[in-house]
Amino acid sequence: MRQITLSVLEYPTTTTARLRLHEELLRINGPDSFRAHVKPTMGVLINRFRTEERFEEIMKQPPGPALIADGLSYSTVAGYRSYLAKHIEPRWAGNTLADIKPLEVSEWLKSLPLAAKTKGQIRALFHLLFEKAMLWELIDLQRNPVELVKLKGTSRRTRRPQVVTPEKFQDLITVLREPYRTMAIVAMCTGLRVSEILALRWEHIDFKAGLMLVQQGVVNGRIGKVKTEASQDDIPLDPVFAHLLLDWRGDPKTGLVFPSHVTGQCYYSGIIQRQILKPKGEEVGIFGLGWHTFRHTYRSLLDETGAPVGVQQKLMRHSNVATTMNVYGNSTLRAKQDANSKVVQMLISPKPENGAAAGVSA
Repeated sequence: MRQITLSVLEYPTTTTARLRLHEELLRINGPDSFRAHVKPTMGVLINRFRTEERFEEIMKQPPGPALIADGLSYSTVAGYRSYLAKHIEPRWAGNTLADIKPLEVSEWLKSLPLAAKTKGQIRALFHLLFEKAMLWELIDLQRNPVELVKLKGTSRRTRRPQVVTPEKFQDLITVLREPYRTMAIVAMCTGLRVSEILALRWEHIDFKAGLMLVQQGVVNGRIGKVKTEASQDDIPLDPVFAHLLLDWRGDPKTGLVFPSHVTGQCYYSGIIQRQILKPKGEEVGIFGLGWHTFRHTYRSLLDETGAPVGVQQKLMRHSNVATTMNVYGNSTLRAKQDANSKVVQMLISPKPENGAAAGVSA
């Protein structure tokens, strides 16, 4: 008879050893026999999910271009790992999949001391796990039980998006040093995400055609795909803005538009935001300044120019126009005042010069 030995270094607890034994039973007996005699647990499912999605390989990738092009992004795997280790495994690893009920999951999610958006992301991962369980025949094909779990407020903003006026932005760029000054101008004039700005390469910019191709992003130094399919698109290059980039342009052979002066690779956005943007923003009266503030502002200024919603969606590179309308932007006070004044002027007649009372139009 063949046997296997489990190392205590790799499986330090009874629970992890049992999960490994469950996986071995699945391999030996096959799916049909497995379901008949051994009920798979959430822990078995999670371990297989980690293996199939190559978590360890992806997390070991060094900073730079992604080595695993067909896998999940580095940031996605990092998020999944955190949710699994901190929340899902401690509560559900030992539960058999068949015994996990939607009501229990719903009550558990509501009890977590987390923001509504984070709870929504954990629910989405839970849903994905059950989809994988059916794909791998750990459970019979059925309606995903997590579809019955509903959470309120997962897409609701916890605060209004911050918008910077053009005047305040001019104040900001006078106190920013390079390359952060040009980074901020790129963010404000194009609405690009910071991950896209830091991964931008000179060969992606066609100065003759007046276009900039957005096709990659960087998170924690790892360069990969952009956030969504719609994000990969051409954006127009205004002549004035193009001249500003050419003034900044160094040796095009360096590749990256904004290479780190320390490593020559991509900058880390969080460090710049914490050490540069926030302090400099406070100097000119902009508190809580972050990279996404520029993107929200870009959307608001597009609205102020009267750009059609469809054009705004394309410039923001959103898959859904509802995201453009409901999530991004917050009209500036000037735009609100102008719009409100136009309505008032339509409804209320101006005061006559002879001092008679103003009338209200029908």
